[in-house]
Parts: sequence; structure tokens; C-alpha cells
Amino acid sequence: MRLVRYTLDPATRPTAGDGDPAVRRATVEEMPVSAQLLPPCTPSKIVCVGRNYAEHARELGNETPKEPLIFLKPPSSLIASGDAIVWPAISQRVDFEGELGVVMARRARHVRQDQAMDYVLGYTCVNDVTARDLQKSDGQWTRGKGFDTFCAVGPCLTPKEELPIDSIRLRTRVDGVVRQEGSPREMIFSIAAIIEFVTDFMTLEPGDLIATGTPPGVGSLQPGSTVEVDIEGIGVLRNTVIREER
Repeated sequence: MRLVRYTLDPATRPTAGDGDPAVRRATVEEMPVSAQLLPPCTPSKIVCVGRNYAEHARELGNETPKEPLIFLKPPSSLIASGDAIVWPAISQRVDFEGELGVVMARRARHVRQDQAMDYVLGYTCVNDVTARDLQKSDGQWTRGKGFDTFCAVGPCLTPKEELPIDSIRLRTRVDGVVRQEGSPREMIFSIAAIIEFVTDFMTLEPGDLIATGTPPGVGSLQPGSTVEVDIEGIGVLRNTVIREER
């Protein structure tokens, strides 16, 4: 069972909550053909883990972290599968980062690893889009990773009971060419370890999203590129890049 949020009103914003009368929930099979996908969750916060795959840390010339490296994306960066990623006019390089997303089921604070998975609702695909030049020049990551449209999520949510997480593969394709491939088994810090670490200083709410880090192979996009994050058991998150018009 794969769950989607959708709308029949093209004016509905990606950040619209379930209280919006235009928002519907269904399984993938029940969704009307004419429907427009929405992100499968409406997080109050998007918690991201940097350098959680050793090979990815090395490819960017960074050391492997000794504890989870946490940063946030704003909810305003959310878009759904099928929406456009907007290349900001002030950036010269925009990168893709395909990731496994974890959606929380209930409020979590000071959660131990051995109980952490009890707080998880399910999984989705995430593209942690990054203005790499701004990330490097700023020395911190808020602007480079926080632009509107820089957190693509979807196409659906698969309940954790229906997806054996250690057996899945993640692939990122750009214009049909595989650029990334990895598995959660390769993560430095497990989902449970991330939840324990994060909830020691931050309360996670139902619907909050954790982007668990990206495998090696990240690279740049171009206006007109189509990028796909494909995770077995979830589906394909597909977005096309357009240039910002001012």
C-alpha cells in the first residue's frame, strides 16, 4: 500500500495541509488520473543529515562525521513529484542529492534507539537540492539548501511495515542516466540512531520529515534537466529544472 496526497485544484500549494478542502488522501491505485500530486507529508520541520554515506563525504573532500551532522530545510522549500525545481538566478551550480525520507508518526522527544522505529510512519523519496556554490561560499548551509523548490518529496509514502528498509536500493537518474546508487545499509548512522540524536535536542512532530543523507555520485543539474529519485517499494520522484525568471 502506497499512500498519496493529491488535489484536483491546480492552484493548491505544495505546503497545503490536510485541513485544506482541496487536499485528498488515497492509495496510488485510487488517485484519479487527472489529479495533481502533493508532497505526501506536511512537516513542521525538515531535518536533514549531512555526510551520512562515507563515500559521499569523501567525494566532496570532507571527513566522515563522528556524530550525525544535522541541518534544516524550511517547509517553504517543499515541492511534489511533477513540480519544477527552480534554479535561482544568484547561483551558478545547482546539485541533486537523492535521499531516503523518513516521516514521523507521532511526537518524539528523548527517544532511545531501541524504541525509535516505533515513532516512524513510513518512507518516501527526497531530493535535497543544493546550490553548491552558495553552500561553500556561505560556510553554512541555510541559503544553499533552503531556496523555494529545493526539497522535492514523493511521489508517495510507503508505511514502514510494508518496506524492508535494509533490502531496498536508491537510484538517482538525470535525463535517464543513473548518477547515484546506494542502500540504507551503507549509511553511517542508522535511522534509529538519527532519531535518538535529534530528539535529544529537538521535538519531532507527526508528519515531520527526516532526509537521511545521500549516497555518492552527487552532481550538477542544468535548466531543462529531468532528475528522478527512484526507491524500490516507494516509486519515482520526478522533477524538471527551470531557470528563475525575475
